[in-house]
Amino acid sequence: MDHVDQILAQWQRERPELDAWPMAPIGRMYRLFHHLAGDIEGVHKHEGLTTGEFDVLATLRRSGHPFRLTPTSLFQTAMLSSGAMTNRLNQLEKRGLIARVPAENDRRSLLVELSDQGRELIDTVVVQHLEKERELLSALSTKEQETLNHLLKKWLRSFE
Repeated sequence: MDHVDQILAQWQRERPELDAWPMAPIGRMYRLFHHLAGDIEGVHKHEGLTTGEFDVLATLRRSGHPFRLTPTSLFQTAMLSSGAMTNRLNQLEKRGLIARVPAENDRRSLLVELSDQGRELIDTVVVQHLEKERELLSALSTKEQETLNHLLKKWLRSFE
């Protein structure tokens, strides 16, 4: 029995008329999220980044050369409040990992650009990030990982 099974058994004992089954997959995903997030955040923290800062750098890096996006594009990708994004960008800029540069076609607008230092850092950290994710998935066979991914994708599509 895992922790979720214990919770279900308690509900069964205390409220046998309830069908508490939905707590099984949701509770397990919730608990898994906390385990996964902690381990992945540890990789980022080891390199001096928060997970949010990693997300900004990774978004800029995967956007392709010249590794520039509007603050709005970054904001929409990260699904943060504009205040949280501004704070995150300020911190990254202070560390020289990004720069705010005027847009070529509109000098009143700024773009967020990944610096050379930021690109070197994200290129290193993303490898460590992927290694950690592979390690975290290793409890499942390749086939189980594919099945899990398929089911999660199907379920996520129902929300997005």
